Amino acid sequence: MPQFTPPVRDTRFVLDRVIGLDRYTNLPHFQAATPDVVDAVLEEGGKFVAEVLFPINHSGDQQGCTRHPDGSVTTPEGFKEAYQQFVESGWGTLSAPAEFGGQAMPHVVATAFEEYMIASNMAFAMYPGLTHGAIAALLVKGSEEQKAKYVPKMVSGEWGGTMNLTEPQCGTDLGLIKTKAEPNPDGSYSITGTKIFISSGEHDLTSNIIHLVLAKTPGAPDSTKGISLFVVPKFLVNDDGSLGARNAVTCGSIEHKMGIHANSTCVMNYDGATGWLVGEEMKGLAAMFIMMNAARLGVGLQGLGIAEVAMQNAVQYAGDRRQGRALTGPKEPAEKADTLFVHPDVRRMLMEAKAQIEGLRALCLWGALQVDMEHAAATEEERQLAGDLIGLLTPVIKGVGTDIGYKVATDCQQVYGGHGYIAEWGMEQYVRDARIAMIYEGTNGVQAMDLVGRKLALNGGRAVQAFFRVVGEEVAAAKGDAKLAGFAEALEKALGHLQGATMWLAQNGFKNPNEVGAGAYPYMQLTGLVALGLMWLRMAKAASEALAQGAEDVAFLEAKLVTARFYAERFLPDASGLRRKIEAGSESVMALDPEMFKAA
Repeated sequence: MPQFTPPVRDTRFVLDRVIGLDRYTNLPHFQAATPDVVDAVLEEGGKFVAEVLFPINHSGDQQGCTRHPDGSVTTPEGFKEAYQQFVESGWGTLSAPAEFGGQAMPHVVATAFEEYMIASNMAFAMYPGLTHGAIAALLVKGSEEQKAKYVPKMVSGEWGGTMNLTEPQCGTDLGLIKTKAEPNPDGSYSITGTKIFISSGEHDLTSNIIHLVLAKTPGAPDSTKGISLFVVPKFLVNDDGSLGARNAVTCGSIEHKMGIHANSTCVMNYDGATGWLVGEEMKGLAAMFIMMNAARLGVGLQGLGIAEVAMQNAVQYAGDRRQGRALTGPKEPAEKADTLFVHPDVRRMLMEAKAQIEGLRALCLWGALQVDMEHAAATEEERQLAGDLIGLLTPVIKGVGTDIGYKVATDCQQVYGGHGYIAEWGMEQYVRDARIAMIYEGTNGVQAMDLVGRKLALNGGRAVQAFFRVVGEEVAAAKGDAKLAGFAEALEKALGHLQGATMWLAQNGFKNPNEVGAGAYPYMQLTGLVALGLMWLRMAKAASEALAQGAEDVAFLEAKLVTARFYAERFLPDASGLRRKIEAGSESVMALDPEMFKAA
C-alpha cells in the first residue's frame, strides 16, 4: 500500500527562504501569518491529511460514490466523518475573509495546505475546492443579500458549492449552452436544462449545495454574449437562514469515469429550479471566469500534489526493490542484487520528478503570493505587476503543472515495473487521477491558446514584458555570483529563446492565425520551462546563502544545488527545440484533411 508524508520541510524552505513571508508582515492581509501560525498550519495540517484523509484515499477509489433511486448520492465510507473533522478543525476557512467567518490568512498559506490535501486524497479535496471557487465568484459579483445569505455557511463548510458550465453539446464553446432562465414575477428565475461533468454536484457531506449555473435569459444573443450566471441552491434558503423546500435540481446520474472515483461527478437536471441572477444579466461569463481562474490554479496544484505522492512512493520502492547489478559493479556484494536506485535510468526518472515537483511547488506558492499581492500590495504599481504576472501564468500553472503531474505519475509507475500496474500498490490510481487534471477547467491545449491568444497581447503585451523583465533582472544579478553563474547563463539562453518565439508569434500570427494555434502548446511548455527555471535560480540562490550562513540542514540544501544543476543540464536545453517547433509554423500541422487521415 502507498505511503505519504507531507513535504513540510520543502514548503518551509520556499515560504521562508525563497518567498520570504516575513517581508510582507507590514501588509494588513499578512498580519495573521505569523511564523508560529504558519508553522502550525503546515505541521497540524500535514498531520490531519496524513492521518485522516490519506487512509481513505485508496478505499474511496475502490468504492466510489453511489447514486440512489431518489437521486441522492452517498460518498465512500469514511468521507462524511473525515469531512466533519475537516469542518470542525476550520481547515476550509484559512484564507476566507474574517467578516464571513474566515481566518483571513494569505492565499499563499492556504495553498500550501491545499497541496497536502490534494496529495493525500485528491477526490476529497475537490469538495471544498469547488466551494472555495464558488465563494470567490459570489464575493466579487454577488449582491450584498446573496453574500449574507450564502457565503458564511459556505466558508464554514456547512454548505458546499459547485460550478455548472458544461452541457452535452458544449464544453469549451460555452456559447452553445441551451440552459434557459425564465424570469419570475418575484425577481427570481426558473432554470431549466441539463449540465454534465459537474464535480461534487450531489453528495452527503453538506446540508446544502449552492450551485452557480450558466444559462441564457429570453431574447439573449445565442452566443457567449448572452450568458448569465445564477445562484441555484439545492435547498431554498429562508430569510432567517434556515433551509426551506427542496429545489427542482437533481442528480440524473454519476459519470462512469477513469479516476477520482470518490468525487461525485454528476449529470445535473434543472427542471424549473429557482435561481437568482448573480451580477448583471448577460455578463455571466465574466463572473464565472473569477471562479474558473481560481479553479485553474487549483488544478495546477492537483498536478503538483499527485506528482509529490507518486514520487515519494517511487523513491521508497526504488530503495527497497532489488533487481540487477549496478553498471559499475555490485554495490552490495553480500546481497543477490542491488536496489533499483543504482540504475541510471531509474535515477533519471526520479531526478526528473524531483526537479519538476520542487520547481512547480515554488511556482505555485509564488503564484499564490501574486494573488495576495494583487489585492494587498502597498502601491498600485505593485498590485498591477502582481495581477499581470498571475494573469499571464495562470494557464501555465494549470497546463504545465498538470502535464508534469501526469508525466511524473506515469514515470513513477514505471519505476515499479509490473507492480505499478497492480491496484494494491496504489500507483495506477495516481496515474488515473492525474489524467483528468489535464482535461477539466479547459484542456491544456485551451490553456495554451488562452496564453498566446489572449494573455500575450493583453494591455499591449505588458504582462509578458514584465515577466521577461523579472527573469532578466534576476539572471543578470546571479551572473555576478560564481556559484550561480552557470545556472544563470543557462536560464538566460532559455529566456532568449522564449523572447524570440514571442516575437515570431507576434510577427506571424496576424498574417495567419493558425501559426499561433500550431505553436501555442510548445509556447506554453517553453514559458513553463523558463518559469520553473526562475524558481530554480531563486532556490539555488537561497540554498547557497543558507549554506554560507551555516544552516544546519546541510544535506537538504546541497540536494537543492544538485537538483538545480540537473534542471539546468537536463531541462533548460529543451528551450531551443521548443522554439524550433513554434517557428516551424502551421503548414504541416494543417496540411492533411480528414479524408487523408483516414487514408493513412
